[in-house]
Amino acid sequence: MAFAFGDHQIDLKRRELRRGTMLIDIEPKVFDLLAFLVQHRDRVVSKDDLLQAIWGGRVVSDSALTIRINAARRALGDDGATQRLIRTFTRKGIRFVGEVMEMPDQAAPAVADKPSIVVLPFRNMSGDPEQEYFVYGMVEEIIAALSRIRWLFVIAGNSSFAHKGQTVDVKQVGRELGVRYLLEGSVRRDGNRVRIVGQLIDAVTGAHLWADHFDGSLEDVFDLQDRVASNVAGVIEPLLQAVETTRSATRPTSDLTAYDLYLRAYAMFLSSARQFPEARRLMEQAVARDPGYGPALAWAAICCFRLILDGRSEDPAADRLKGADFARRSLERAGDDPGVLANAAVALAYFGEDIGTMMALVDRALALNPNFARGWHTGGMLRVWAGHPDGAIEYLEAALRLSPCTRVGTSANLIGLAHLFARRFDHAVPKLLLAIQDDPSFPAPYRFLAACYAHTGRLDDAREILARLRAVSVVVMPDVNHFRNAEHREVLLSGLRLALGE
Repeated sequence: MAFAFGDHQIDLKRRELRRGTMLIDIEPKVFDLLAFLVQHRDRVVSKDDLLQAIWGGRVVSDSALTIRINAARRALGDDGATQRLIRTFTRKGIRFVGEVMEMPDQAAPAVADKPSIVVLPFRNMSGDPEQEYFVYGMVEEIIAALSRIRWLFVIAGNSSFAHKGQTVDVKQVGRELGVRYLLEGSVRRDGNRVRIVGQLIDAVTGAHLWADHFDGSLEDVFDLQDRVASNVAGVIEPLLQAVETTRSATRPTSDLTAYDLYLRAYAMFLSSARQFPEARRLMEQAVARDPGYGPALAWAAICCFRLILDGRSEDPAADRLKGADFARRSLERAGDDPGVLANAAVALAYFGEDIGTMMALVDRALALNPNFARGWHTGGMLRVWAGHPDGAIEYLEAALRLSPCTRVGTSANLIGLAHLFARRFDHAVPKLLLAIQDDPSFPAPYRFLAACYAHTGRLDDAREILARLRAVSVVVMPDVNHFRNAEHREVLLSGLRLALGE
């Protein structure tokens, strides 16, 4: 059973709370409390009712119960003052007073109310495992081309790659990701020649809707990608046809060696924080071959900022200057490329530019491509830095909705940091543990988790986490100047000082 009230939906079967299409992170007990209130909205619910239904009759303190009620209100954009949806009746209990509509299970929206597609990992038919990066980059470009179609909801590439190397049940994948269509295929690269084979499948019925192949040289690679996207769009929505996918006449680069270097570096950047130095080296080689290559410039800027942030930079002052220069040069070439805009914005924000301006730049990227998962992630990152933890979490949850099977480490790290800054330490801990598990070479979540443990009195756990941090980074007390809120900086630093016994 699912229920809708205002712009929210709560799905009891999936145990999901959504605002529109955005999934809201909510603690299990808080979800149970909210679900019970909605289901028993016809009456005032007493404390004893809640304890019996949610805690099995176990005694729970008034303060613990109040914390859960307030958390339920926050999840709905309500509070104890307005009590728009959850109202307290003195000495009686609480009641859900919003107007509720019951929905059949299948009516609970899983995706945006428009055609939706996932591009599954293409097979590498080149006979050379070293060409995997090229196939990955090719699929990313096809996803980017499809994402420019405003009427089409496109699942992010990192989520689709969770199915890499698997024999998939298309109907099951469609249900898991909440999409109507799947695009799968293969790429064969032989010297300077490329063949892309694709087929479009209806994930509901399993029917094959379209299949074709596209041959060309590496010099034609961008046209090949667009032709795949245009043909898919034409099948999904014949009335709009391929005009919606027309790309700018300005290509990212005309130097195919620069493009190859870019794809190699991009694959490294996504794999592990340990590979950032090599990714930066390759991006810089791409830029050296084509000084106006906007995406490579923007990613080179990101590499510089991450090397400094992670404590892996050999010369932070020089990398700071170099990264800011890369970012500014990328903006000169950005045009309407959402990826370049978002990457340049986060790099420049880290290097000290006005963060409000940088957030506006990311929002411009999202206006250009509302399906841009990494843009939502970047917007969340900047809002954490700006001192708006709750707003940051909304952006990060939107990113996870667009990319539900992606590696969750960096998003979990930022959500954990947002909870840390809001002093919701118990909420932060599981997110930060997840971030560490996802990429043990990423130093930031170790620092944030140690601070959380210290603030909650778990000093032995904090010291154990610091010991693990020292195995991946020599920096324990980080530079926190990119966090604009002084109180937030002190929450982190005071926690680390406690963990260090200072």
